[in-house]
Amino acid sequence: MTTPVTIIGAGLGGLTLARVLHVHGIPATVYEAETSPTSRTQGGLLDIHDHNGQLALKAAGLFDEFLDIIHKGAEATRVLDKDGTVLLDEPDDGTGGRPEVPRGALRRILLDSLPADTIQWGRKVTSCRPLGGGRHEVSFADGVTVTTSLLVGADGAWSRVRPLLSDAKPEYVGTSLIETYLFDSDTRHPASAQAVGKGSLFALAPGKGISAHREPDGVLHTYVTLNKPQEWTDGIDFTDVGTATARVAAEFHGWAPALTALITDGETAPVLRTVHALPIEHRWNRAPGVTLLGDAAHLMCPSGEGANLAMYDGAELGNALAAHPDDIEAALTLYEEALFPRSAAAADEAYRIHTLCLDGNAPHSLVAFFTGHGQAG
Repeated sequence: MTTPVTIIGAGLGGLTLARVLHVHGIPATVYEAETSPTSRTQGGLLDIHDHNGQLALKAAGLFDEFLDIIHKGAEATRVLDKDGTVLLDEPDDGTGGRPEVPRGALRRILLDSLPADTIQWGRKVTSCRPLGGGRHEVSFADGVTVTTSLLVGADGAWSRVRPLLSDAKPEYVGTSLIETYLFDSDTRHPASAQAVGKGSLFALAPGKGISAHREPDGVLHTYVTLNKPQEWTDGIDFTDVGTATARVAAEFHGWAPALTALITDGETAPVLRTVHALPIEHRWNRAPGVTLLGDAAHLMCPSGEGANLAMYDGAELGNALAAHPDDIEAALTLYEEALFPRSAAAADEAYRIHTLCLDGNAPHSLVAFFTGHGQAG
């Protein structure tokens, strides 16, 4: 089988690229390892920024649909110390440039905007190889192969396309996240609900933190953050829910009960998410017929930028291809020349924010950053 534009990965970045190409009348096929759009939950809220994510949605012609799914009030931000003392409490006054939307709803908007045959589900990539002349062959676990004149790796942290361009591999940054949820929090967990407030909570101390987000219907979505060697997390059996929860909660002994309850009262099994990143200045030499976007190109510490950058990458690549319909290499050169400095700047800022959240002056360093009295790092 031959496809002109082959996109690996139906995340937000790959779908944005497919949609922008569709707007310009350029056909593309997206191959996704997941078996269906509903094969797994899509995570919680995303803040979509006015300088990148929102611009991508405008390029995709989906900005009005985006406005309809905004979770109003969720831009509110609180910073607490480990005793529960409120150090910063910023309301959502509706003037911010980072409205929150459910990731699943945003992905659905993109999926619904594409022709039904755009996405091939259940296609897990096993290998990619160059055929010469800018063409590539992609092999899938089901035995199918496709040949393409343009291959785009939108396949995330552990991209199968990236090795065509770069030897770089994501490395553990020394931080792990543990994800938990509370449901119907205002009724069943009122102290924790009050601590979190109406939007985001950051309760921090040097080397550790409890962050939470209020999602629709009273859901509190929590990420516990710990600076730990990978051997520490490897030594915990997260399928043993009681023991794993106790091990994580023990790291917060003496913290305010309303905060530790976000861990100990968790109503879902704790999920470990180790934080990996590519080098901040990750780039590659131009290779005919292939490029990367999103985490495949610039995996970085979590900072709220990842999804926005992936969507912006997709829109920028789509626009470049539309501007050079008969010269793929000119389009890819234009795209990558802007991608590399943009990605490096965002990755550097993400690392600095990540560091200040857990440094020796946390949580006061984060308060200074939010209020403009300090710089990241």
